[in-house]
Amino acid sequence: MHENLVQQIKHDPNYKELVSKRSSFSLKLSLSILVVYFSFILTIAFKPELLAITISDSSVITIGVPVGIMVIVFAFILTGLYTRRANSEFDELTRKIKDKINE
Repeated sequence: MHENLVQQIKHDPNYKELVSKRSSFSLKLSLSILVVYFSFILTIAFKPELLAITISDSSVITIGVPVGIMVIVFAFILTGLYTRRANSEFDELTRKIKDKINE
């Protein structure tokens, strides 16, 4: 019975759509944060003078501080985007799969 249920779910078009959309969206978000993060790290490694510029003449805070904070905020934004889509579109597809199985 259990193997039959697994096969039934795997062949459901809603399941295939869910896996495809979720994987594609996750990959795009992952690549986005990796590009931003590694750009920041590589800038620190190879061009630290870019991030060492002070915000103003009277400030001791460099541009690197807000840029680093922006990297963290960007990660939170991407997490929010994924959660929002997961709670709407992905959950709806999951519900359709469950409903079809329970018929």
